[in-house]
Amino acid sequence: MKKLAHFDDYLPENIQEGISLLKKVLHRHPIPMQIFLLLCLNLIIAPAVYAVAGDDELTRKAAWALGLLGIVTIALSIYLFVVIFQPEKF
Repeated sequence: MKKLAHFDDYLPENIQEGISLLKKVLHRHPIPMQIFLLLCLNLIIAPAVYAVAGDDELTRKAAWALGLLGIVTIALSIYLFVVIFQPEKF
């Protein structure tokens, strides 16, 4: 993949400022920002879980809970995979 050298020249200033603000916030407060991004990811996952289960079988709260449980399970799996294969970092 070729990296654009003048990517900032193509964006309007308000988007550039937004991206720089997100970088600063992510650098200063990484854990709350990661939690926020995971909850945004759950905005995509929870309706899909709700649609697959049907209206009668699952409530919306349960779909949200299952979505979060899936995200946490995948995150823990990735973490444990890294810890097992790179133990010297921990």
